[in-house]
Amino acid sequence: MAKANRKGGRVRATVIKEHNPAGHNIKKADASTQVTTEAAFNAGDWIEPPVELMGLKQLVNGSSILPQCIRAYKNNIAGFGIGVRYCVDNEETPEMAAEYKKAEEIIELLNTEQDTKEVFEDVIEARETYGIAYIEVMRNLAGEVSQIEFIRETPTIRKTRPLPPYIETPYYHHGKETPRRKKYRKYRQQIGADIVYFKEFGDPRVMDNRNGEYIKDGEALERWHQANEIMEFTIGTEPYGEVRWIGQILGVDGSRAAENLNNNYFKNGRHTPLMIMVKGGTLTDESFTKLQEYMNGIKGEAGQHSFLVLEAESVDGRSDFEDEKKPEIEVKDLASILQKDELFQDYLENNRKRVQSAFQLPDLYVGYTTDFNRATAQTAQEVTEEQVFQPERKSLAWAINNRLLNCYQFKYVEVYFMAPDISNPDDLYRMLTAANNAGGVTPNFAHELICEMTGKPSEDFQEEWGEIPMAVLKNNGTNINYSDVVQQLSGQIAKAQENREPDEIVAVMKEVRKVLMDIKKQAG
Repeated sequence: MAKANRKGGRVRATVIKEHNPAGHNIKKADASTQVTTEAAFNAGDWIEPPVELMGLKQLVNGSSILPQCIRAYKNNIAGFGIGVRYCVDNEETPEMAAEYKKAEEIIELLNTEQDTKEVFEDVIEARETYGIAYIEVMRNLAGEVSQIEFIRETPTIRKTRPLPPYIETPYYHHGKETPRRKKYRKYRQQIGADIVYFKEFGDPRVMDNRNGEYIKDGEALERWHQANEIMEFTIGTEPYGEVRWIGQILGVDGSRAAENLNNNYFKNGRHTPLMIMVKGGTLTDESFTKLQEYMNGIKGEAGQHSFLVLEAESVDGRSDFEDEKKPEIEVKDLASILQKDELFQDYLENNRKRVQSAFQLPDLYVGYTTDFNRATAQTAQEVTEEQVFQPERKSLAWAINNRLLNCYQFKYVEVYFMAPDISNPDDLYRMLTAANNAGGVTPNFAHELICEMTGKPSEDFQEEWGEIPMAVLKNNGTNINYSDVVQQLSGQIAKAQENREPDEIVAVMKEVRKVLMDIKKQAG
């Protein structure tokens, strides 16, 4: 704190130092101290989901658009596979190569019943259905993650709020250990009378899976009674997450009701399709009974090609009619005013669009492709990749690298989810044309690019000209022995044809040879 006095044009300042007689630095809290609603609104430790999770599953099953949206997320986020790559841009060393191989082996063996990427596909499907998903994590005797299993019965899981005390847990970042303190939850799964307990992922304590109690220091517990860990994946910040289509629940339920109404219409109809009017008389009791039986049994094939005979009598019961008092029987067709198409088409269409908007998915990803051409489809893919799928892949990969596999202390490699190639060939052509005109395209670069697009292995031309841009060759033609270059290139073409490389590669090499020969002629 400082104070200043101005007197006669002079300024005096006094500095008051903080009072710290012990001479120790003041340390901030090393754990989160925020207050949550979980503790405020739950009487006990265990908390319940705010909505019935099975109800969300029923809404998905009965929806005509939610399954497509969820499948699009599932296929495009994790469906292209899981890979391993270096996270540092250094020349590969034996240590880096060994770490890379170890990471590949760990990913392959995380689950032996299905591909590891399929486990995370199931996680995404459950998360988009319920707002939360769980995997069961098993460790080996060394405390390393060795196996994961997707918990299919998501609605059967319950959890506590974070329970005291704070537990210190090691966290590894770039090979260095950093201690962290946090409160951990307990998990419980109950199906009928069967109950099993789990601990939150990362909790270093030993828990009894039969009662959820932690084992005290010095006590022993058989390994098959030790609780496994649960790692959860949620949408949003609620304890049990929330589905991203939470705001469209009424629309989803309304669409299902509209579909039920349309289906009921086809079964029973909206009203009677035929009206029989009797003027100046009445039907006999026998005719009325036959008519009623006829209308009740007209459904199905049994009613086809059948006819009906109606008999009428006078009001006073006489069957001998005078000419001027004969009853008239008139049959009116009411089927023409029946609904000719399904009801609520605009309502259903608008609900579909709103659900897709909640997922940020264009029609292309859910099977509605009638209004797309190549340009609009390409744009839709690029925007959706950038705004939806790429962030989701990065978030999921971060959870795997920094949480699930943190115990392995990887320094050079990381796990990532593969993405589709959505590059535009037209844009690539324009870019390569501009680069070639500027002298940036070499024969090796063109060869590598074509091999990559065709899925073939690429081997660079070992000759010097393979790394010289064509524009440079043209400008410095007098310094190049074109005869040797053309001869070498012809040998490469013959080798490529012998190895049955794609025609596109051979065509490019021939085009390069042609350009070289033209340059030779121009150079004289």
